[in-house]
Amino acid sequence: MRILLTGHKGYIGSVMTPMLVAAGHQVIGMDADLYQRCTFGEPPAAIPFLEKDIRDAELADFTGIDAVVHLAGLSNDPLGDLDPELTMDINYRATVRLAELARRAGVRRFVFSSSCSTYGAAGDDLIDETAAMNPVTPYGQSKVLAETELAKLATDSFSPTCLRSATAYGVSPLLRFDLVLNNLAAWAFSTGKIYIKSDGTPWRPVVHIEDISRAFLAVLEAPRELTHNRAFNVGRSEENYRIREIAEIVSQVIPDCEISFAPDGGPDKRCYRVDCGLILRTLPRFVPAWTVRSGAEQLYRVFRETALTVEDFEGARYKRIDHIRHLIASGILEADLRWAKGRHAAA
Repeated sequence: MRILLTGHKGYIGSVMTPMLVAAGHQVIGMDADLYQRCTFGEPPAAIPFLEKDIRDAELADFTGIDAVVHLAGLSNDPLGDLDPELTMDINYRATVRLAELARRAGVRRFVFSSSCSTYGAAGDDLIDETAAMNPVTPYGQSKVLAETELAKLATDSFSPTCLRSATAYGVSPLLRFDLVLNNLAAWAFSTGKIYIKSDGTPWRPVVHIEDISRAFLAVLEAPRELTHNRAFNVGRSEENYRIREIAEIVSQVIPDCEISFAPDGGPDKRCYRVDCGLILRTLPRFVPAWTVRSGAEQLYRVFRETALTVEDFEGARYKRIDHIRHLIASGILEADLRWAKGRHAAA
């Protein structure tokens, strides 16, 4: 299968790319390459790619493509809050336009990276894909709107699927420390303190980025009738935790650390527990391999190998919002997140 993978140079995309290639697929990337200076360890695998913003996609970009895997976009709530209207342009309007172009070009499958953030303030109940959407941030709202419009584009010859991934974790060539398990483990390793910035009570489903990649691969290789115009939660139902429970697991994996709470930490309105049974029942080829504990062990091993410091993970390099702000303040990016003329190489 010939696959166009948007966001292939991102946190998840740089892990998904070699997995798709290893499965025998031909992968072409599309990425604006905003995080070219944010690599961690070995650089991401090199593949043919279109270096462009998804807002600039053209019909010709989809010639000969069998499936689109759409990961690109503003990747979390802090980035989404930077400019809510810009978030809608990139995460919602550009996503719909991308799908429209793909459909016109004869692409048969479109697999969209949505998020469990669409559930927002769902409380303590375990919810499945039929639950009401209740996003509480521009990021979550943009995913809901994109899902709604993608469903309207479905035809007998164009098949969208939305994968609502749980909160990601795990090691990547484009590592991020603005994710709960990655962040808590980094604090534990480098300071001896597991620093919780809320009161620790909100629920989060969590999933390793390799398992997210396995879910996309399973959708691509499944019979169309199983995935056509459907949404799936991605993760494992037993991998829902309160933030403080994730911290406790980290403290059991990384020695000589203690849990502490930010003095101004309060409850987080983003709270949801998700049932991931549907994808496991529908796509038996999707077999998640990771747990929070094994993920914490992976992070601990890599932190030891790289001698991670506070300056590393609290700096702008591995936090998407801080990196973007740095590029804008330096005149490398415009406020609309496009490269300033002549500044791309300086990024």
